[in-house]
Amino acid sequence: MKDKLAGINSVMEALKNKRKIYRILIQEGHRGGRLRDLLEEAKRRGIYVKFVSKTELDQNYKDGNHQGVIAQVDTFDYADTEDILRRAAEKNEPPFILILDGIEDPQNFGSIIRTAECAGVHGVIIPKHGSCPVTETVRKVSAGAAEHMLIALETNLSQVIDYLKKQMVWIIGADMEAKKNYFQAEWPEAVALVVGNEGKGIRNLVKKNCDFCVNIPMKGNITSLNVSVAAGLVMYEIRRSRDIRTKE
Repeated sequence: MKDKLAGINSVMEALKNKRKIYRILIQEGHRGGRLRDLLEEAKRRGIYVKFVSKTELDQNYKDGNHQGVIAQVDTFDYADTEDILRRAAEKNEPPFILILDGIEDPQNFGSIIRTAECAGVHGVIIPKHGSCPVTETVRKVSAGAAEHMLIALETNLSQVIDYLKKQMVWIIGADMEAKKNYFQAEWPEAVALVVGNEGKGIRNLVKKNCDFCVNIPMKGNITSLNVSVAAGLVMYEIRRSRDIRTKE
């Protein structure tokens, strides 16, 4: 099966990451340095490129703004948890994993992937049921980060957590009701951060399997953050902790 990938950044990152691309449609009159780079890489790889009208692009992509570039690509190639641990080992780094427990909105999912890739997360784990898969929208919103990120689709998150614990990975939940805030946490070297559903948070069964949970302190009238923002704050606190430990 095939997907459509829209946006110059997403298509360019797919090209860089050697994703299978069948053809690229570009809006007539579209110009710029990034587009020249894209055309050169497509030519180098022998990928068919066609310039078409905006109307034709609009008809080919009805899920938001295509930014003048659409590529026909293979459906997303999921990894598994072992692949993520292997990537960390290959980098000679303690695992840094993100577990998403029921993220349903593709905009949030794409934004989280983008931040995770920038923060140096080795891979993202999502459940097969009750969660947004990697869709065209997710790939576009991630601005190409999904083309680099290992994303594992697992049947049972509790079993995955048990397995990670056996691999000496600490499981830390982001939870509004936690007594400790994320600034106060002593972050272990090998960590999997669990982020829950936009409205319900982490499911109780998954939360019970966490080694501990942290909250984000709220000082304003609004008592919650967008889940992608919350995930980003905690991921970068973990990133800061890891960088400090590396310098010591």
